[in-house]
Amino acid sequence: MNKLVIASNNQGKLREIQALLTLLNIEVLPQASLNISEADEPHFTFIENALAKARHASLHSGLAALADDSGLCVEGLQGRPGVYSARFADMINPDGCAETNADKINRDEKNNLALLSALAGQSNRSAYYYCALVLVRRHDDPQPIIAEGIWSGEILTATRGSNGFGYDPLFLDLSHHKTGAELSPDIKNKISHRGQALQQLMIKIKALKV
Repeated sequence: MNKLVIASNNQGKLREIQALLTLLNIEVLPQASLNISEADEPHFTFIENALAKARHASLHSGLAALADDSGLCVEGLQGRPGVYSARFADMINPDGCAETNADKINRDEKNNLALLSALAGQSNRSAYYYCALVLVRRHDDPQPIIAEGIWSGEILTATRGSNGFGYDPLFLDLSHHKTGAELSPDIKNKISHRGQALQQLMIKIKALKV
């Protein structure tokens, strides 16, 4: 396998995945470069959504495909935002964010504000990032390769740092005492949920010689 379609249009995810897969000498093609539309994500679990996205990208490209489905799970919110992490603000307030002009704020900032609002007065701020990676060699692959990663931490009351994406400015890594947005990309790629899942995936790819 020397070519692989990444079933994502999220630039942050693409950067992190490409940084690690280049170590395997695999040419990585974002699905947008092949004019492949985003797949529906109708499922309640990360693995099912990742599998649906991988099969969709493989079907429309004729190539092997890798999909990531990941999100933030907060204990004090009964595991939310979970699979709805990318659109949490829209679920909390479908009419837009009351604190600011929705036309002048990007999705990540809206989601971070929604998370802070949902956690107001909540003492339990423990949380973890979860990542499911699914690789299919063809769209009807009966044995998808699945890798998972979990990154534990807690949610701060204010954002810190300018790196990363998503909820990184609020997510505190307890071992480094820095948020995901304060960590260097090299360190984050080693300890993050996606970094862990990618390292596990690379071991499985090498073992199966795909």
